[in-house]
Amino acid sequence: MEKGLFILIGIIIAILAVILGAVYLTGGFSGDTTPTTDLNTKGIILFYGRECPHCVEVEDYIKANNIASVVQFTQSEVWHNKSNAQLLSQKVQICKITSTTVGVPFLFDGVDKCYIGGPDVINFFKNAANIK
Repeated sequence: MEKGLFILIGIIIAILAVILGAVYLTGGFSGDTTPTTDLNTKGIILFYGRECPHCVEVEDYIKANNIASVVQFTQSEVWHNKSNAQLLSQKVQICKITSTTVGVPFLFDGVDKCYIGGPDVINFFKNAANIK
């Protein structure tokens, strides 16, 4: 029985290692996690969640098309940072969006327009970077 317990613990540890490795390799822990604590942040802001699969797609698009060299924007992680979540709430109010329809990825254009979801955010960056 004791040998079976060690085997079970070993299997659990191996599964956890595989899951953490997959999250790391898929970009779940990558990106700019520097807090954007200034609630007066201006300009284009991309709000994301670290573990959000749709956010990873947007991040991959940004990297593959070198968007950051063409479009100046700030990234703010909102799932683990309360200040960034507050900033997101402010931008949602500017765009007159109800809080029940907000999700990430979420992009504020720096003026008064908001884009929700991977396809809309990617299209915004395509147009901003003049990619056909």
